[in-house]
Amino acid sequence: MNTIHFVGEVSRTYDVRWHCHDDWELVYCTGGHGTFRFESGLTVNYRQGQAVAIPPKEMHTNSSSEGFTNIYLTMDTPAFPYKTAFMVDDDSQGHMGIAFAQARFYHLSDLKRRELVLAALGELITSYMILFRDNREFSGPVEEIRSLIIQNFADPSFALDQAIRQMPFNYDYLRKQFQEKIGLTPLKYQTNLRMKKAKSMLTAAGGPEHSIAEVAESCGFKDALYFSRVFKKYYGCSPSDYLQKQSET
Repeated sequence: MNTIHFVGEVSRTYDVRWHCHDDWELVYCTGGHGTFRFESGLTVNYRQGQAVAIPPKEMHTNSSSEGFTNIYLTMDTPAFPYKTAFMVDDDSQGHMGIAFAQARFYHLSDLKRRELVLAALGELITSYMILFRDNREFSGPVEEIRSLIIQNFADPSFALDQAIRQMPFNYDYLRKQFQEKIGLTPLKYQTNLRMKKAKSMLTAAGGPEHSIAEVAESCGFKDALYFSRVFKKYYGCSPSDYLQKQSET
């Protein structure tokens, strides 16, 4: 999860032929501007200081009249709750660009255990892209629900269904709009975030620092047994079995 496989850097370029990757491709524009075009007909314009995330197996091309430079990386199963390509703006301090540059440096370095830093940078870049995502495509209610989930998914006392019902819109309409825009129901979106966090905690370098019950609570579950059932449904084994497999690798 959030594992960086490759990091490259592109000098001034005007056209990149049609291609795709087996993993997610994340591209940070370091200069110029351009346009990604996809077989589906989707186009994504970008400029310096913006990043574009492209799903696996998605045929695309990249072109620019004035040329562009970028840092790009491929990543295995990033924790994106999205199914289509999207673009995000960096913040005013350029934190996302710094993380991409650091990933490029450590990918090329021969430092011992550099994979630990790359793993942390994979988590950081994924988090930045979720945090900075351009939300203009979402309607106000959809973005409000999404923000509520991101802010509260790890809180066991957060009642998602109740929060949606308290909004000044029809409950079924909101769920339908959310699923159409995000690609998941609100509950599925919340559960995905919880499971990603749980897996991250259980795969922490050096072994888990918390018990299964503590991991469950940290990921928004009041009941550790229910957490274990959901985890097994997602990953094919219980949290304790997952830990055992991790210790044997």
